Amino acid sequence: MGIHNAVIQNAAHKNGGKTGGIRIAIAGIGNCASSLIQGIHYYTPERCAEDVIGLMHTEIGGYRPCDIAVVAAFDVDARKVGTDVHRAIFAKPNCTKIFQAEIPDAGVTVLMAPVLDGISEHMDAYEDDRTFIKSTAPALSKVEIVAELQRSGADVLLNYMPVGSEQAARFYAECALEAGIGFINNMPVFIASDPAFASRFEARNLPIIGDDIKSQLGATITHRVLTDLFAKRGIKLLRTYQLNTGGNTDFLNMKNHERLASKKKSKTEAVQAVAKTRLTNENIHIGPSDYVPWQNDNKICFIRMEGQMFGDVPMDLELRLSVQDSPNSAGVVIDMVRCCKLALENGIGGVLTGPSAYFCKHPPVQYTDDTAYEMTEEFIKHRPAKVVAAE
Repeated sequence: MGIHNAVIQNAAHKNGGKTGGIRIAIAGIGNCASSLIQGIHYYTPERCAEDVIGLMHTEIGGYRPCDIAVVAAFDVDARKVGTDVHRAIFAKPNCTKIFQAEIPDAGVTVLMAPVLDGISEHMDAYEDDRTFIKSTAPALSKVEIVAELQRSGADVLLNYMPVGSEQAARFYAECALEAGIGFINNMPVFIASDPAFASRFEARNLPIIGDDIKSQLGATITHRVLTDLFAKRGIKLLRTYQLNTGGNTDFLNMKNHERLASKKKSKTEAVQAVAKTRLTNENIHIGPSDYVPWQNDNKICFIRMEGQMFGDVPMDLELRLSVQDSPNSAGVVIDMVRCCKLALENGIGGVLTGPSAYFCKHPPVQYTDDTAYEMTEEFIKHRPAKVVAAE
């Protein structure tokens, strides 16, 4: 690990980034982690110097994507545990698009984590490489995970647990608090939007962003923008649905509808929050629809919106969106990581309100995307310095 850290520092100097870069720990080495790590290596200084495609911010606070490095990793799958994290991202059941295949070993071994509720019982019925194969390695305790986070020098822990992993998400939030590092909750378990957790991160002066990541241009952000457009253009939204299909482990996991409560709430509230008038439950349906194995990481979204316009004349809109699900989230996570690092550097703890509202579906406070964007830009450009009390 010492050699790896030296490599990070040398790369930061060479690339013009800050000394040491940003060290991240990842819980859950699935498709999203794969796209994130591929992106860190894809967006070289040379690519960032050109008219770069796919990044919302080429640089934040002096940090570029290539200044981020994974220094700790946790998973439960036998094909990943005990493997270098840069090899594990290409192991089954991962099925996302490979756009950066040449990645050197990180020198970071994926460690066996407690399973808790991270694997849905129904996935045991699938006897192929589409599902998880639980490792027989002994799982680390919370004390050992906290020690690893501290030993690795991680700045931020990213939670990539499967939907419905309530216990596991809270477990990793606790680990971040005890290790004294930032936390990014990419999943729809309410951590940042739980006042009790939010206050604990604030008390420890540790930044947290959450909950439930919005993709770069995915179903939720598209649905929100259209809903906001209806309101601004004087069209009454009467009813709407959003149906999603996919073939990755996320969609297979969500075939267990008992794990969907927080996911449906998160996605529904993201749209309701920007509607001029909240729709009744029978007039809005948003959520995962079905698992189609051959789609792999391709997510297909169908949106329908029915409304009334001038003269109470009816209108309707139908949209089909097809995206690679995991790369669609990676660029957003890269910005979240860099915002967390800026907060750490400036002594800002608690929920990062603007970034949470802009990057997540279920932040503690919902704002329109335009307002959340402005708040995030203000945070990046004019983040307040830590206030030190006079002795």
